[in-house]
Amino acid sequence: MSENMKFYNECREVPKEAQKTIQAGRLKGYTDINPVWRIKKLTEMFGMCGVGWKIKTTRKWTEQGAGNEIFAFVDIELFVMIDKDFGKWSEAIEGTGGHKLVVSESKGLHNNDEAFKMAFTDAISVACKMLGMGADIYWDKDRTKYASNESSTYDPQPEPTKISDKQLKMLFAICKKKDMSDAKLTASIKKNYGLESKKDLNQDQFNQIITYLNGLEDKEI
Repeated sequence: MSENMKFYNECREVPKEAQKTIQAGRLKGYTDINPVWRIKKLTEMFGMCGVGWKIKTTRKWTEQGAGNEIFAFVDIELFVMIDKDFGKWSEAIEGTGGHKLVVSESKGLHNNDEAFKMAFTDAISVACKMLGMGADIYWDKDRTKYASNESSTYDPQPEPTKISDKQLKMLFAICKKKDMSDAKLTASIKKNYGLESKKDLNQDQFNQIITYLNGLEDKEI
């Protein structure tokens, strides 16, 4: 086994008792991983939290979602001890997590006081993926000897979808109202998201831009 694949192969398999099939919602049928299992695996591989591995929260913020919903986001940096003899830590392994802070339900809006904690847990899972943790869940093609006849499982957080033509027209309309030129908007998108075209924006990025534009003064007529 390659030394480069040591940690990947050590944490790629998720025990059945740490897996749970999501029963409802958009992610129905996908597999969720018990977050405590990740803590256990990090401790097995590197040592006690604070000694063999540690986490630094670098940013917390909220974003306006669709309707009146609000999302909470957390950025973290995960560090693992890679040389105990010399006390050498890894470079920062970044992770971003999110969860709904204000949720629109059938009976109205609901405040989730656990949102930032859940976003933090989500961010840990994202950072741990970089080590290969849970790889057999996230990438079914790489199951090798762990393969079974059961239905495939997938990452419970699929990539956000691209914006629609209707949303693109909405973006043009708001920019015109706020007196922001198309060239300025395109340059801003390239700077902040590394995208060449507005059509490549995903839903999260679109919501962030709309929130920013709504905070600007309207064009004087």
